[in-house]
Amino acid sequence: MSKQLSIKLMRSCIGRPEKQKRVIAGLGLRKINQIVIRQDTPEIRGMIRKVSHMLEVEEAK
Repeated sequence: MSKQLSIKLMRSCIGRPEKQKRVIAGLGLRKINQIVIRQDTPEIRGMIRKVSHMLEVEEAK
C-alpha cells in the first residue's frame, strides 16, 4: 500500500496568481483549514511544491 499525505490549506487564495488558485483547486482544497488525503505521488508532490507556502503537509495515518 502506498503512502498517503494529509494536506491542509492554511492560507487564503485571495490575491494569489491564477496558477496557484488552480493548483489548490486541483488538490481538492476549497476552504481554509480543510484537510484532504492524497496518494504520495510525484505529481502530487510537484503540486504541493508550487504552493507549499500556503499548505501544511503530513503523512496520513
